[in-house]
Amino acid sequence: MVLAYPDSEVQNMSDVTLQNFEAEVINSPVPVLVDFWAPWCGPCRTLGPMLEKLEAEGGGQWKLVKVNVDENQQLAAHFGVRSIPHVVAFAEGQAVNQFVGVLPESQLREFIATLGPDESQLALRHAQELTASGDRAGAEAAWQTVLAADAEHDVARLEYIRFLLDGNALDAAEAEFGRLTPRAPQEDGYAALHTRLEAMKAAMAGLSDLPDGADLKTRVAAEPANLAARLELAQILIARREYEPALEQLMEIVRRDRAFDDDIGRKTMLSVFDLMATEAPAVVSKWRRQLATALN
Repeated sequence: MVLAYPDSEVQNMSDVTLQNFEAEVINSPVPVLVDFWAPWCGPCRTLGPMLEKLEAEGGGQWKLVKVNVDENQQLAAHFGVRSIPHVVAFAEGQAVNQFVGVLPESQLREFIATLGPDESQLALRHAQELTASGDRAGAEAAWQTVLAADAEHDVARLEYIRFLLDGNALDAAEAEFGRLTPRAPQEDGYAALHTRLEAMKAAMAGLSDLPDGADLKTRVAAEPANLAARLELAQILIARREYEPALEQLMEIVRRDRAFDDDIGRKTMLSVFDLMATEAPAVVSKWRRQLATALN
């Protein structure tokens, strides 16, 4: 839509309303400046053309949209707009900065310069993209770059550990656990990854590849009360990322002897829930209900 500020040259800014705010701003692939304005606002006629000039210079690295506060009072109230012009900056769907009034062009440039992701975020995204693409050699180098720049980035290191475990690089994964900060156990996924590492170590002890657990399945079928065999089978299944069959074995341990090995059945189930949370939330919900029933 082509719009114009009163008494100004024609502008190319997009008009945003409550109906398209999510699509144009929250889901935008690039940072967004939202200019709250009104036709009767004199300073708005000064600021608007300056912002559009800088948008054109930006070459698509960010975009400019405007919200007419007279026609979108709900949006204006949501963002606490009390005087205009009022500009709110969004990056990756989040409001990250704002200013009120008309700034000199030099200050506008400084404001806009803060919108882009910093180098560490770009490096992290690159590592994640290479991992998702299956380029393990490229991803390995990218993760090393991320962690060399910030050795205390526990969230990134945990992602790297997951990458290593996916490649059965147990020694490297265990070494990375040792490089986590004391704060790492509080991070989401820490316990689940540690459980997966320990399960893989137990399953692959002395072996070059993961066993299929066939002999243990036979033993459990012949000795249903052999909880140690069930636990060992569950560890192999976790190591092979066969989580639901592992949960079946762990649930049976809980049902037969809650106290076995210091409540290992329940504790391990909780870690498996974390491992499955993203890929199979419905399955996790089902097993959480079964566990709650077994405990009550």
